Amino acid sequence: MAAGKESPRQKMINMMYLVLTAMLALQISNAILQKFQLLNNSLERANSSANETNEKSVGAIKKEIEKPGGEKYADVLRRANDVRKLTAEMDSYIGSLKQEVINAGGGFDAETGGVKNPSEEEKVAILMVGANKNGKGYELKKKLNEYVIALQKLGDPSVKMSNLAIDASEDPALAKTDVTTRKKDFSELYFAQTPVPAALAVLSQKQSEVRRLEAQTLEYLAKQVGIQEIKFDEIFAVVIPDARAVVAGQKYHAEIAIGAYSKSITPRISINGSSIPVKDGKGIYELTAQGGEYDKNGKLTRSFRASVSYPAPDGSLKTVDKEESYTVLQPSVQIESASLPPLYFKCANEIQTSSPGLGALYSPTFGGSGAEFIPGGGGKVTVVPNSAQVTMNVSNGGSVLKSFPFRVRRVPKPDVYFTNQSGAKLNEKGGETAASLRVINAVAAADENFKTTNPKDAAFRVAEYQVFLARGSKPLGSVVSNGGPANISSLAQQAQAGDRYVIEIKRVERRNFKGEIESVEIGSSSITTINLK
Repeated sequence: MAAGKESPRQKMINMMYLVLTAMLALQISNAILQKFQLLNNSLERANSSANETNEKSVGAIKKEIEKPGGEKYADVLRRANDVRKLTAEMDSYIGSLKQEVINAGGGFDAETGGVKNPSEEEKVAILMVGANKNGKGYELKKKLNEYVIALQKLGDPSVKMSNLAIDASEDPALAKTDVTTRKKDFSELYFAQTPVPAALAVLSQKQSEVRRLEAQTLEYLAKQVGIQEIKFDEIFAVVIPDARAVVAGQKYHAEIAIGAYSKSITPRISINGSSIPVKDGKGIYELTAQGGEYDKNGKLTRSFRASVSYPAPDGSLKTVDKEESYTVLQPSVQIESASLPPLYFKCANEIQTSSPGLGALYSPTFGGSGAEFIPGGGGKVTVVPNSAQVTMNVSNGGSVLKSFPFRVRRVPKPDVYFTNQSGAKLNEKGGETAASLRVINAVAAADENFKTTNPKDAAFRVAEYQVFLARGSKPLGSVVSNGGPANISSLAQQAQAGDRYVIEIKRVERRNFKGEIESVEIGSSSITTINLK
């Protein structure tokens, strides 16, 4: 294989060569013979197409020389014609060998259109290998490699062409085959024990290699006179929608096309005259959209001019321009609540924001004063106030969309009440029966509204309280609880109608959203009296 970039057609031919090499190592069946015939037909069609393309290349060189001042390239045209002549002779020689191989197989069958005896191997071997290695395969090898030497003198001196006919020991594709195969020379490898269709496919493949080297050389010569074909060798899908967002019930319309670029050239792409980076043949244009005078729907149209410059086949620089426009939406943001919610001091106040105008582009950041702002993703933010006033700034893409002022409230005091051993609330007004009360439990319940808006901060508990049994002005005893129910059985044994339990709340605590414990001031509600009857 020669160095240099390969066309898609040549890549296909190279793949056929690998398949051909593998198939030659198989036991030949009728099915495989048919595959060889199909392979040969494909190669012959590709060779015919390559010949037409190469002829056009010479014609293009001739046209350039006919232009004013083109006479200085006369030697280039001479070399191009020499390339075509050498190739035609080589192709004709291989064509004559193919006819001899067909004759070895009995010639063509007029009824089937195929070779009469496609499985013939012995006559092919006699023709191409010979009894004493004097078959025409050896002459073919010599002519193929002499063709490469002659072409090398006419083409690019910096590109070393590889021989077209090599022995098995020189072929990388056969490096891992058995020792017997690796010892075979070119003729033995491709024409010994080889049926007619396989031998024809080998010869057609060599013709394709000849055409490839011819094309490579003519391409080099064309460049000498300023002709450089732009080969679009990278293809990608392009989707051009009328709009990125549609309302339910509205039609979505888009044009789908194929885009392509050449890896061999880098176009110059500019926006409004300023160059932009180019990657994989595509320009990367990025800017921060600027606002201005929006219409009644909050939209603003802006436009830019894109220019793409590239080298044309004649060596000149061609430029394609296109005007493009885009819509800037007026930035907006809202809090998903009918009114601004109150914030509670040092609590996790969760707020959901949204921006209908930005839609999927809405990726906000939060800042401001008077609080810590903890982003939660999807437009959510947790605001933890540390002062009486909070201002929250909502930004998107580095631009402030809106500022929201909030009032800050103190955490509502919990409702403290008491229950008996069965969990029923004690009757503070009507009193309790002295003989039945054995356990008193103090409960601190969060304000219902606060519990709804700030559930992570609404965990209250009575951490310490003391229960006194009093008769008149005289205390008879007390029980202290450090949280949880207080067992007052020792007091109940002394209690009688007319006495009272005096409960003093000493400490109430709240666990905040961080898991930290804070003391809660409950003021005058710290003492409660339960009359006994």
